[in-house]
Amino acid sequence: MNELSILELLEKGGWIMIVLGVLSLIAIYIFIERFIAIRSAEKNDPLFMDRIRDYIKSGETKAAINFCRVTNTPGSRIIERGISRMGQPAPEIQTAIENTGNLEVAALEKRLHVLATISGGAPMIGFLGTVIGMVQAFWQMSEAGGNLDISMLSGGIYQAMITTVGGLIVGIVALFAYNYLVAKVDGVVNELERKSLAFMDIMNEE
Repeated sequence: MNELSILELLEKGGWIMIVLGVLSLIAIYIFIERFIAIRSAEKNDPLFMDRIRDYIKSGETKAAINFCRVTNTPGSRIIERGISRMGQPAPEIQTAIENTGNLEVAALEKRLHVLATISGGAPMIGFLGTVIGMVQAFWQMSEAGGNLDISMLSGGIYQAMITTVGGLIVGIVALFAYNYLVAKVDGVVNELERKSLAFMDIMNEE
């Protein structure tokens, strides 16, 4: 009994499998690129806010700003913005911090919407391949008339089944990747909120 290789199965899926292959490559690229970016943003010095407090209490504002720039994380950048607004009313400092935080979160979420679209679109594209395959199979049946041979239907049936499986695989993997990255971003957001609250506490102390 002959066995089909994975490559032969993909070939029988037709052009729909090429589309799904491209989507899978895009999803893999986005996941790796965003994972590295978010992992870098997660770096956290537990003594960061203590050092910021010491700098501010001793009046070394420039040293605090330089320390933020050297640390170079989303959290340090929002604190740098807050320090640069020192001397202004507290609501203005809070607004500046929130605006910077929103920009940082938007940067972390960049291209995640593409991953979400792939997770929902890939199964639909696979289903489209299924419909196309079944249409081909029924067309071959109508053309064959009384000389129907099951082998004539194999091409359409293969495409119908394989594209569905391919679309589901790409969609499921993309969905898990998207939810994982969203959870990682939520963790960074929580850390940003913690730092911004700690900085406002320092301002209130001053």
